[in-house]
Amino acid sequence: MTSRLRAALAATATAALLAACATTGSAAPDRPAAGTGPAKPVPAGLDPAARPDPFPSTYAPFAAGPMAIRGATVLTATGQQIENGVVVFSGGRIVAVGGPDTAVPQGTTVIDGTGKWVTPGIIDAHSHLGVYPSPGVSSRSDGNEAIDPVTANVWAEHSVWPQDPGFNRARAGGVTTLQILPGSANLFGGRSVTLRNVPSVTMQGMKFPGAPYGLKMACGENPKRVYGGKSRSPSTAMGNVAGYRRAWIDAAEYGRKWDDYRAKVSKGEKADPPKRDLGLDTLVGVLRGEILVQNHCYRADEMAVMIDVAREFGYRITMFHHASEAYKVGPLLAKEGICFATWADWQGFKMESYDGIEANAAIAYRAGACTVIHSDDPTITQRLNQEAAIAMAAGNRIGLKITDAEAIAWITLNPARAIGIDGQTGSLVAGKRADVVLWSADPFSIYAQADKVFIDGALVYDRRDPRYQPRSDFELGQPGEGAFHP
Repeated sequence: MTSRLRAALAATATAALLAACATTGSAAPDRPAAGTGPAKPVPAGLDPAARPDPFPSTYAPFAAGPMAIRGATVLTATGQQIENGVVVFSGGRIVAVGGPDTAVPQGTTVIDGTGKWVTPGIIDAHSHLGVYPSPGVSSRSDGNEAIDPVTANVWAEHSVWPQDPGFNRARAGGVTTLQILPGSANLFGGRSVTLRNVPSVTMQGMKFPGAPYGLKMACGENPKRVYGGKSRSPSTAMGNVAGYRRAWIDAAEYGRKWDDYRAKVSKGEKADPPKRDLGLDTLVGVLRGEILVQNHCYRADEMAVMIDVAREFGYRITMFHHASEAYKVGPLLAKEGICFATWADWQGFKMESYDGIEANAAIAYRAGACTVIHSDDPTITQRLNQEAAIAMAAGNRIGLKITDAEAIAWITLNPARAIGIDGQTGSLVAGKRADVVLWSADPFSIYAQADKVFIDGALVYDRRDPRYQPRSDFELGQPGEGAFHP
């Protein structure tokens, strides 16, 4: 067909269209302007806001009747030590905490706590149970996705093995709640998950309802050792910091694209959504204050640098983990409202922990910092009360005069605050979840054992009753470690 013929046919078609419009009395139809018209719905799974928690908790408290513990010494974790105290809980919640005259409703089962101590349930704010379970075999080593310095796209909950026997052992040590973190090989290791320490066959059955996610970050030796050993960045401390900044720049830009898209949709304009990125979803969640930063960092100078990075990009650090040199920057941590989690006497095992001291926790605490004692270890989690006792004693040896009533918050209320659940648990306060431990003696004594452990008011461990000593399915039919079987 010649160009002249094409033009003639086009003119004829246009004339016919205009004639038809004149006949019907209507105007010629307009083409939609570019960029207008209703936006297409985002397909399922491609909009990060559609299901902010696509793996929802199915946790349900165990059945429990009204209960009271009477006559024990009570540490509330709010600064009180009540002699001959009473703790009443019902419906999974704490009803009353007080002295010997506290009323106990009729029909309540009363436990004699004479000579014993009561505390809130212990909270381990840094655990790898389930992601580095026991037995520690390579097929279950699921804590570090050590293939890239930035793996904010992975979620620890997808590695949790609920049958890890370590959960039962931690419960026997009074641990009622744990934050499970990825490892520290990467600058950004991925999301944490908070679990109720109850027997379950699924991760969702342990997941703490409504608890915020955390983002595991790591500064210092680990990332530069892992990736420097692969002849790639980061291989230095300055490479670490450059990696954080680059990731936050990418996250800010990604968030802006989604904001622009949603603004157009709200105006009824046509818009195409950005391609979803799981890692940037997590980082944007931090920038928007929805996800808490849990930052592995030992040295005082590196903590100060990380605070400046956070300030540059407008997010805040919730807690520094390990923090062997917190005692050097206690006033800074207090000023910034940043908690720190540490051990009592794990130091000197690598250069960045070389300046660790036993009184670290106590000195920073007296400077006003939010102090947490954590485990990062399947054995220490079984005796966090003793770990806190070592740290308190070290501080008292240098005259800091820290009391049991203060130090109990290091393993209860403060970790609850640092993982965003202090409104629900961590202290013995009416209305909170009834996470309670009855100890055989002062919990800061090396001789103390958890006699009974309650989660949401239900008895989940009893030292003297095998019915409340759950065993992992993995261990059924296997002899106990070190046991003699003739």
